[in-house]
Amino acid sequence: MTALVEQGMGPRLHWFPEDTPAARLAVVLAGMANGDGGIVLLGLAPRAREVHGISQPKEAIDRVFQAALLVDPPLVLPIPSLQPCYGKQVLFITIPHGLPNVYSVDDRYWVREGTQTNPLAARRLRQLLMERGSVHFETRLVPEASLDELDAGQIAAYIAALNLPGSEPWEEILLRRGCLARQNGKLSPTNAAILLFGKHPQQWLPNATILAARFPGASFGDDFIKQDLAGCLPEQLRQAETFIQQNFRRVVHMIGLAHQETPEYPFEAVRELLVNAVAHRDYNLQGDTIHLHIFADRLEVHSPGGLPGPVNLDNLLEARFARNAVITQVLSDLGFVERLGYGLDRVVRVMRQTGLRPPRFEETAGTFRVTLFSDATGERTALPDLSSFAGLGLNSRQQAALAHTARNKRITSREYQELCSDVHSETLRRDLADLVSRGILIKVGDKRATYYILKKRAPSIETNEGLGS
Repeated sequence: MTALVEQGMGPRLHWFPEDTPAARLAVVLAGMANGDGGIVLLGLAPRAREVHGISQPKEAIDRVFQAALLVDPPLVLPIPSLQPCYGKQVLFITIPHGLPNVYSVDDRYWVREGTQTNPLAARRLRQLLMERGSVHFETRLVPEASLDELDAGQIAAYIAALNLPGSEPWEEILLRRGCLARQNGKLSPTNAAILLFGKHPQQWLPNATILAARFPGASFGDDFIKQDLAGCLPEQLRQAETFIQQNFRRVVHMIGLAHQETPEYPFEAVRELLVNAVAHRDYNLQGDTIHLHIFADRLEVHSPGGLPGPVNLDNLLEARFARNAVITQVLSDLGFVERLGYGLDRVVRVMRQTGLRPPRFEETAGTFRVTLFSDATGERTALPDLSSFAGLGLNSRQQAALAHTARNKRITSREYQELCSDVHSETLRRDLADLVSRGILIKVGDKRATYYILKKRAPSIETNEGLGS
């Protein structure tokens, strides 16, 4: 936490003292939500753990949620966390990037500019309204539905996952999370509540399901295994995980320097695609469902609706925009999705690390489709045996670099960075230099044209004794 403050986040970081009024908090929260998101730090004064029987963190968290409810429409935020900073306790409040609405406080629109929160200019407001300002399906009330339509067990599991200090009525928690709304003085479930916690969501939303099918060949046919995955969204995702575990073939993949039998597609990548589809599909389109098709040579996930807001095929790995902010946040709270990283970049990275072709992303006829390709050609059976490098004490990154080089005949610094995207470039440069100095890789070319190839034979362990990994 201290390192974050020392690095500085400029316009994306704001510090407030503990006694800041909820109305002032609301303005900054709205301004960050209308911009690129950010972090608010709420300082807690050193004092007794409880004041008038109420724990200090709970009192501060309640004020944050009061501020979020002052925003129109109410902000749905991750649960604030208590963290140390310079020896003091602060409340860490995250405002996600890519929220789908345009937010106001007391009928005024705000935006974060530099380190200030200013009124939103009319031109920028019009632009935001065009990008975000549609009526969102998940926030609409479900006609004739009552709170009795919600599953008490699902709600209890969710509240337990939140790990909130103290206890309060579940209705208040779901109201703050955007799953309930007041109508004529009475709380009623929104579409998001029915999808996430409903006893029988398909009674109200028949096509809010996943249709999963396994075909033996490379095209549709009469011989297949099919399952219609229904229930609330968390249940659908659990059923989908079971389906793919039961219907994936086992194939030989190169993991590190060895060949291992693994599922034909990385489980993590397919899970991310399904979570992404459930969280971000366009539920306004009730004429179709999510499709999971597993063929002999590929896997496809079809999600109704095109890419949302400013996201397009060129920027989808970097852009962040949640069409269904409430659903995305609740699934994040339950551990299904990392809220600030919506998964597609992780899919690309996992496929590359497994040695499979990169995914194909397409928008066709109002549907977003992602295709993963298997190793149906049998290329891996012709890969060279890298077991002779296993005794050289290489770290896991270097092993991945050798596997990539064996599959693709070469590796560049950029490709290595993509393989290990969470590692500093200087660390990766030292990795490659070490492999060259030990006679494992050969450096070819210069500057931007540089690439590395695998030496035909591994150096002996004795030759490399004492060299670091």
